[in-house]
Parts: sequence; C-alpha cells; structure tokens
Amino acid sequence: MAKAKDAFRTISEVAEWLDTPTHVLRFWESKFSQIKPVKGAGGRRYYRPADMELLGGIKQLLHVDGLTIKGTQKLLREKGVKYVASLGPSMTAQAEPVHERAQIDAAPTPEPAAAPTPAEPTPAPAQEALPFAPTAPAFAIDLPLPPTTLPAAKPRLIGRAPANSHAMRARAAQITPLLARLEEIRARMHG
Repeated sequence: MAKAKDAFRTISEVAEWLDTPTHVLRFWESKFSQIKPVKGAGGRRYYRPADMELLGGIKQLLHVDGLTIKGTQKLLREKGVKYVASLGPSMTAQAEPVHERAQIDAAPTPEPAAAPTPAEPTPAPAQEALPFAPTAPAFAIDLPLPPTTLPAAKPRLIGRAPANSHAMRARAAQITPLLARLEEIRARMHG
C-alpha cells in the first residue's frame, strides 16, 4: 500500500527516492542544521515531506550544480529553505493519487508503431581509416647514448681535514686550564 504524500518517510525510503546512500543523508544532516527529521524510539529518523524536498534541493545543488557544502550553506542562509527545497524534485510529482494510477493502468495501450527498417546497414569503418590507428612516427629522436662507465673522480676527504700539530698544541694549551677549573667545580659538588 502506497503512503500518502504528506506521510513521514524513513531514511531508507528517502534514500531510495533521492537515489542517494543513507550515510550521505546522515552526513548532510550534520552539515545542514535546517534538516531536522523526527527521531522515534531507538533513534530511527522519520523525514517530513518538507525535509525530503529540502534534501532534494541540497542534492541538486551539490551533485548536479556542483556547489560546495559551504556554498550550499550560504545559499540556504541568503535565499532560505523554501528556495532550496524548490530546486529539488517535488513530493507531489512523485506520489500521484491511487485512483489516477488505476485509470492509467486500465487504459488500453496502443500498439507500438513498427520502426522503419533501414534499406542497407552502414558498414563499419576500416581500422586503417580510424584517426588513432598506429602509424610510424614522422620524426626520429636522435639523442646521444648515456656513457657506459662513470668518469673517475679524484678522491675527496669527507669530514674535517687533519690539523697541523702546532695548531693542536696551541688549542690544547687553551683547553687545559678550563678542564682544571671544571674538575675543581666537580670536586666541590661531590665533595
């Protein structure tokens, strides 16, 4: 039995009507505060026809017109819920009265007209005539070949070069009093 056009629908029914997965509808519900389904026992969502039309308008803006979520939110703020709802499919167009549907089903169906047969089928184009048929390139690439061996590099010293002994003695003479002072401080701390 079909539901009345003003009946509440479950999320599964709305998802089927919009041809959109249920997780997408839940996501839109988190992004658009204007979507407020009634939640029944156990947290099940029931959408009013106004909610469904708003969801249809949101789908139109996001999936067909290519707006972003922020762009759709801005349009909702500026033009309102009724404007966005009017962009999507209408609930009244989806649910037609039962008595009209019965009259349509009872009407005799006319015989389909015979389709005219073509006189002669058109032949398929030859493979060679297609624009993407492989052909030899009209140019040749003339690049030199890479070398087979690498040139010998002169040895390099990695890290610091050794200092001369005179410079090392001069540096040691500077460091020795500092080390003695550190040892004295250490002895006071532990002593």
